[in-house]
Amino acid sequence: MIEAGDEHRSEPQGLPETFPQLRERLAGGTVKLPKRLKQVASFALAQPDEIALGTVTSVAEKAGVQPSTLIRFAQALGFAGFSDLQALFRERLRNQVSNYDERLLSLRTRNGDASRSAALFDGFCEASTRSISGMHDRIDTRAMDEAIRVLAQAETIYLIAQRRSFPVTSYVSYALGKLGIRNVLIGSTLGTDAETVSFATPRDAVLAISFTPYASSTVGYARQAAERGAPLVVITDSPFSPLVADARIWFEVVEADFQGFRSLAASLSLAMTLVVGLAEHRRADTAPDGVPSPKA
Repeated sequence: MIEAGDEHRSEPQGLPETFPQLRERLAGGTVKLPKRLKQVASFALAQPDEIALGTVTSVAEKAGVQPSTLIRFAQALGFAGFSDLQALFRERLRNQVSNYDERLLSLRTRNGDASRSAALFDGFCEASTRSISGMHDRIDTRAMDEAIRVLAQAETIYLIAQRRSFPVTSYVSYALGKLGIRNVLIGSTLGTDAETVSFATPRDAVLAISFTPYASSTVGYARQAAERGAPLVVITDSPFSPLVADARIWFEVVEADFQGFRSLAASLSLAMTLVVGLAEHRRADTAPDGVPSPKA
């Protein structure tokens, strides 16, 4: 069934020639997509390997749409059909995988029949390296400076994450505590998180983290805090993440996959940059006698 507006196509802008160009076009909002096509775009940015390796039928099933929707999505971007779009995703995969394959081949050549643990260790290290490298190329340092400023000015920093993202906010809470910065880690076993978030004010700030599939509680608590006026800094994996709509500042972090498991290397690197950055920002705003210095 085609929903109203699904037949819409954006004005032609020339074909994106690389995956980064495609991601920039989708994330930049220059392509206006209806609901179903936006759903495909979100899936494509979060799971590019699935687009590269799957069939129209398998990709459509995982994205939760009809196969014809994938064709309309490709055509909305200027491609003749899904196979032409898929070629761009496959080229991205070839570029990323080649170095990893070479390393594993080198490992086997160097050590003969390399142990399973050695191959796993090499794979996870390579995935972490790709994650950090990809994030490093995407992050806007001006946005990072602004996020640090927002967090540094907060009376209390609320840390919101669940499931795979929870270890990041847990470590951030530990680090902030060591630095003497007031924070609240949302994730109580008492089930009182909604009440805790209700104390947030415009004088506070929120760091919220969630990746596909997005934790509904994280989205709900982040929205609750934003409605109370607390500025929201978000770490997520797609411009179509439900956290983006309420965010003051957001960062795109896509962790590389190895054998179905994703590390937190890039997420932790960014989170700790924000932590140390806000601590330095506060220290710079404080005079030697401990009295806050006047604002410029």
